[in-house]
Amino acid sequence: MARSSSGFVAGLAAAAVATIAFLAYRAHADVPPGLGGRPGASATPATGAAKAPRDRRHPAALPGDSGTGERVVYSVDDDRVWLVGAGGRVENTFKVAPGTVDPAPGTYAVTSRSKAVTGTDGVPVEHVVRFADVKGVVIGFSAAVDSAEPQTVPDPTLQTGGIRESRPDGDTMWMFATIGQKVVVIR
Repeated sequence: MARSSSGFVAGLAAAAVATIAFLAYRAHADVPPGLGGRPGASATPATGAAKAPRDRRHPAALPGDSGTGERVVYSVDDDRVWLVGAGGRVENTFKVAPGTVDPAPGTYAVTSRSKAVTGTDGVPVEHVVRFADVKGVVIGFSAAVDSAEPQTVPDPTLQTGGIRESRPDGDTMWMFATIGQKVVVIR
């Protein structure tokens, strides 16, 4: 009898550990903005980073000095994102509309994601991919639920970190940028 009881207890313990791990993963993926851990904990901003070189004939080409390996590259100056696969090939690129607060150039990692929330500007957004925090303003990519295009001009009286994408681009970002994905911010 003791042998079967210990097997039953071991089975219950394994099930409990698996349930806790799943719930922890779900809780981490649905962290509300501003509660994703220490501000800037995942960032290694570059000090005095110069603007990465651009191909003037092909403005949508991936800039040089934008990192290596699989990554999201975000250009603050060009308002453009590149999704770069593990082999260094650009899988997608698209224009975005930034919020009023920009992240510093550097290398970050995706810290949290939410399927749907309300942005700091009051707009319902989906496919939120957060990667930085600037003085309490959470920075991340998202798509406005009621718009096929990125928002154009954010309210300058609000401090917003939402980098808005079109809904199709938001879907693409959501599939590419999972927790821990490298994000390289350049000028």
